Amino acid sequence: MPDPVPASARVKPDLLKKLQDVPHQPGVYLHRDRLGTVIYVGKAKDLRKRLSSYFTPARSRLADRKTRALIKSIWDFDLHVVRNEPESLLLEGKLIKEYRPRYNVDFRDDKRFLMVRVHLEEPWPRFGAVRVRKDDGARYFGPFAHSGALRTVLAWLNKRLGLRVCRPLRPSEADFKHCSNDVIKNCAAPCVDRITREAYMERVDEACGFFEGSHKSALTALEAEMTKAAENLEFERAAELRDMLESFRKTLSPMRKFTRGRGVPRTEPAHHAVWDVEDLQDALQLPSPPLVMECFDISNISDNHIVASMVRFKNGLPETAQYRRYRIKSVKGQNDFASMAEVVRRRYSRILLEASSSEPSDLEFSQESPLEAMRRLDTTLEGATSKSTGRSMVRLPDLVVVDGGKGQLSSAVAELQRLGLGELPIIGLAKQREEIFRPGQSDPILLPHTRAALKLLQRIRDEAHRWANGYHQLLMKRRIGESLLDDVPGISETRKAAILRKFGSVLRLRKSTPEELATIPGISLRLATEVLAFLESH
Repeated sequence: MPDPVPASARVKPDLLKKLQDVPHQPGVYLHRDRLGTVIYVGKAKDLRKRLSSYFTPARSRLADRKTRALIKSIWDFDLHVVRNEPESLLLEGKLIKEYRPRYNVDFRDDKRFLMVRVHLEEPWPRFGAVRVRKDDGARYFGPFAHSGALRTVLAWLNKRLGLRVCRPLRPSEADFKHCSNDVIKNCAAPCVDRITREAYMERVDEACGFFEGSHKSALTALEAEMTKAAENLEFERAAELRDMLESFRKTLSPMRKFTRGRGVPRTEPAHHAVWDVEDLQDALQLPSPPLVMECFDISNISDNHIVASMVRFKNGLPETAQYRRYRIKSVKGQNDFASMAEVVRRRYSRILLEASSSEPSDLEFSQESPLEAMRRLDTTLEGATSKSTGRSMVRLPDLVVVDGGKGQLSSAVAELQRLGLGELPIIGLAKQREEIFRPGQSDPILLPHTRAALKLLQRIRDEAHRWANGYHQLLMKRRIGESLLDDVPGISETRKAAILRKFGSVLRLRKSTPEELATIPGISLRLATEVLAFLESH
């Protein structure tokens, strides 16, 4: 709403000073005139850079007439930080339709972003792209920012699962005679009873789960197929799969639905983050607000370089200086439960060890539990220097969040109990339905997606996931970039990457046979023998 203060009495903000607080993150900005009216809405990959460009002298001199008029009219600006570019595009369109700024041209019409619709009560449900959500009992997914990418993914999904795409509500044999989708293996042909409704609905449920987030296995399979095609010199097929993967990422990247009120990101995140913390306390019935939260995530895309992350939020906002990365040491193969147990044990045993080294009389000889003693000493220990490590110590969190369901939660709880921290509040957050699991309770908590408490949990979970994946990718790049294989004659970068993908390390490669190494495309038995002979002599 426009500010009720008269324009003549309003003091213009110092925009250059205000720019110093704008983050280098994607988002949407709103320019306002001296009456408080929104005159322009724009999106940016980097809010600081984009907004700074409006206030440089060169921009005002070289811009066209319309842009110069806009710059002269800017009195103040607001901004909304989002997580990625598709989110900024969705939010930009929503705000333009809401405010209808005079300097915007795009999104002022009634055209909306595409959604995916399926009505599960129909005899043979089918998936389609629509622009308007109706109260018709159907399920809707989206909206999606990239319509072309969505249509590509939808066509691929219908073909992969054999879902029908014909228009009739109940297709019959007459419709089957004029359709060739069954002939080219694109449809399961439910119209002529080649599949039961129960089996067809299982495929529909799988497609629904795909749009809800269970698409990682499909992406992994496509990446493997693309790599295999490239190694076999099938470059056209590899390029086609590459484009398909890009469409998947554009369509299925995590996005929020922006609605009126709490659904739209706020301009002042610090203040509202405290409200989110209070709402989370109410939702979980915690004895005190979870002002300090720590979240754990495991990244094990392959059997090699299994890593974990721990991110810490304070007062609802990231405390990046306290982020930690871990390489899993005691677990062989992909075992999320054991990996979660190891990282939780390492994190909190270290905190207890550092505290006991600084206050041995309090912690070693006290009849209190470790958790009670740590809570009593939290205010005196936080920020102090550990005598054993020389690092600043940290307090225990008010809430621990593990990324996963009952299995990951049980593993973490067992480790906390061994450390004497069994009363430390902890929950598990499962991705697919955003279920919140608590120790000792079989039924999960399901919060509305519009509730601030769930949004806070999603933020810390997504941050832990990003931090873990970043570490995993860093280790893989180091492993591929620095290797003894660089010195082996006849081994190119492509062959080196293929060898490390199969064996994981030079140590494992040394233990293999020439026949095993020769199974990699592009490596003959003779070259494999030479490689192993070189490694044996070095």
